[in-house]
Amino acid sequence: MNDYYQDLGVSRDASPEDIKRAYRKKARTLHPDVNPSPEAEEQFKKVSQAYDVLSDADKRRSYDMGSDPYAAGAAGFGQGFSFSDIMDAFFGAGAGQAQRGPRSRQRRGQDALIRLDIDLGDAVFGAEKELAIETAVVCSTCHGDGAQPGTSRRTCDVCGGRGEIQQVQRSFLGQVMTTRPCATCQGYGEVLVSPCFECSGDGRVRTRRTLKIKVPAGVDTGTRIQLGGEGEVGQGGGPAGDLYVEVAVRAHQTFQRRGDDLHCTVELPMTAAALGTTIKLDTFDGSNELEIKAGTQPGDAMTLRGLGVTHLRGTGRGDLIIHANVQTPTRLDEQQEELLRQLATLRGEEHPAGRLSPAHPGLFGKLRDAFKAK
Repeated sequence: MNDYYQDLGVSRDASPEDIKRAYRKKARTLHPDVNPSPEAEEQFKKVSQAYDVLSDADKRRSYDMGSDPYAAGAAGFGQGFSFSDIMDAFFGAGAGQAQRGPRSRQRRGQDALIRLDIDLGDAVFGAEKELAIETAVVCSTCHGDGAQPGTSRRTCDVCGGRGEIQQVQRSFLGQVMTTRPCATCQGYGEVLVSPCFECSGDGRVRTRRTLKIKVPAGVDTGTRIQLGGEGEVGQGGGPAGDLYVEVAVRAHQTFQRRGDDLHCTVELPMTAAALGTTIKLDTFDGSNELEIKAGTQPGDAMTLRGLGVTHLRGTGRGDLIIHANVQTPTRLDEQQEELLRQLATLRGEEHPAGRLSPAHPGLFGKLRDAFKAK
């Protein structure tokens, strides 16, 4: 057997990243384009074979167990017999596989998910944002082919380009023929003579890029925006998956969202609540006038129609609901205190009798509160 760990100069417990780094380091000095000597070419073949075996988890596992796909006479499969072999014999070799023969190196990429934090105002009207994302993209050196430019693939010597091998074994049922993907070429039917230095034959590399996205009006925390074809590029330069952007709306200092309505609290002096007034209120739509009716009580709700969040599906917007917080003065001078005492005398409230309010309002009370909130 070949000693692939020694050929790459790594230990037997080396990680996939260590193996990839070791291969790149050796390939940069041994490649025929860099070093045309026959010794370097032979050494480069050994290094490429070592990387082909150790970079693949299944091949590496088989090699560690004593099976070398490049050893003389190797058939690309190990010893052993399983119940799946019997099933293949009765129901067709390779039963359950999507296709027979060499498989394509291209695979669809995985979907990606990223979080986007936005302000409440962006959720009300929508916005355009820039996202910095890190995904797999097509290798710019080999353009997804996987082979070093100027090199080609060779037909797999084990399977003869079929991408699969057949094995005949004896069992208690007699001779059983099974078909398995070729372990040497991983079912592709071809072997990369010189994997790309940049992507190590994968056809893709990871990079950071900037993407513009339109955030529709009405989104809320947890809303996902799907961007087709903006996810991970697949193996061998295959089609990219989709990118899902999950929105998270930051809490606002003044406004609280409930559905598509916005709620806020306005502080009113006791005199303004009793006499009524008109105040200016800063909203997402600019300054708006709010009428305070005479006799407004603490907790009363006033509504400005159509100043809430835009409906995500449909037309129109929610409402802006303002809750009154009536402030009672805590410090009075002598004149103010005397005026309040005169008011209490005029209203017969010098010695008021306290009344307990019901813990649960009746039907009419609930209807009144409901209409006040509209």
